[in-house]
Amino acid sequence: MTTMTCIRPEKLDEAVDFLHHHGPDTHILAGGTDLMVDLRSGKHHRPYLLDTSRIDSLKTVQINDDLTRLHIGSGVTLTRINTLPLIRDHAPALHKCSFTFASRQIRNMATIGGNVAHASPCGDTIPPLVIHEAAAVVASKDGSRTIPLLEMNKGAYQSVLHPEDLVVTFILQARQPGFSDFQKIGRRKALATSRMSMAVMADKDDQGRISFIRFSLGACTPTPQRMHDVESLFTGKIPSVKLINQGAGLLAEKMVEITGRRPSITYKEPAVQGLFKRMIYPMVTWCRQ
Repeated sequence: MTTMTCIRPEKLDEAVDFLHHHGPDTHILAGGTDLMVDLRSGKHHRPYLLDTSRIDSLKTVQINDDLTRLHIGSGVTLTRINTLPLIRDHAPALHKCSFTFASRQIRNMATIGGNVAHASPCGDTIPPLVIHEAAAVVASKDGSRTIPLLEMNKGAYQSVLHPEDLVVTFILQARQPGFSDFQKIGRRKALATSRMSMAVMADKDDQGRISFIRFSLGACTPTPQRMHDVESLFTGKIPSVKLINQGAGLLAEKMVEITGRRPSITYKEPAVQGLFKRMIYPMVTWCRQ
């Protein structure tokens, strides 16, 4: 591993000030579950490591008084996401994704901020954040700015963040949907990188028609995607097997439009349809209740 100097600030302004002067020469360490692997492989050679784990303001979770906006600090670990009732109640798909996020040891270290800032297409927290129309609050010496999550990545492993930026918190549109889920496909049930993931939340009216739906596809596209065409297909309708099959085909079609017809499509096209059906079929029973 490359020799470097580790900086461990306890205040947000200390971290921001350091990045202002040394940003291009600094790696930001949140949980380190991706960065430490890269460092050991010799992939990075910057002289400074900024460890944010002592900054308590990055670890807060709170909801505003009218229960419409949920704030999750960038330093919140997947273990805390797994155990907090506030997240379970107001962002249930995000809560569910934490159950199959790598191993227990990694969940104890990995943070939501690191998972997003790494800009990996297979970040499990990203589809749940997308359906909650999340935005990241980013701090720098010039002040703070808000970036919609769908605009965070320029491509696979290419973030729009500047070297002097530090993600402080995520603001989610809080909701207690009647139906929500997160599903993924990996080589194993856990301890494996997602090859495909998706998240959904929905509500229905008194007649069982879908009155609200948000759907996001992850891992198999270079950047986060909210599938508006799939949402439009279901809005105002009572889910049926026919409608779900139609939605699965539409989702596969839109995925191919984004990625192009690559060799992996032979696997991904039927896989994305199968995963979609597995996740959405319970909606039929839910709408009839």
